[in-house]
Amino acid sequence: MAPPPRRRAVEATAEKALRYQAFISDVYEQLAKHLQLGNMQVDLGCNFVDTVVPNTSRIYVALGYGFFPELTLAEALKFIDHKSSLAELSDNLTKDSMNIKAHIHMLLEGLRELQGLQNFPETQH
Repeated sequence: MAPPPRRRAVEATAEKALRYQAFISDVYEQLAKHLQLGNMQVDLGCNFVDTVVPNTSRIYVALGYGFFPELTLAEALKFIDHKSSLAELSDNLTKDSMNIKAHIHMLLEGLRELQGLQNFPETQH
């Protein structure tokens, strides 16, 4: 047996109201996230202060040596990826150079033993 037309209309209206409430809730969440991005705290060296960022489409990125260019978000992500890969490469090269230095010291010690030289204190470079 089908529900009466009035009951179907009430159920349809209730369903529309629930969808509208869900939509409003999503809009409020997105608005809160956007407002939270605009409100930040800035470190002044000894303490933090509240600030409002009017435009979050561009950010300042620390390049090094005191340079801070203003980049778009896409440019900043590209720069960060590139800088991270360079830092990883630098770490790998540092480990390799330390390994080579250790091998050189080991060979020098072996040569000293073979030649019968006494242990000289290493000089600091």
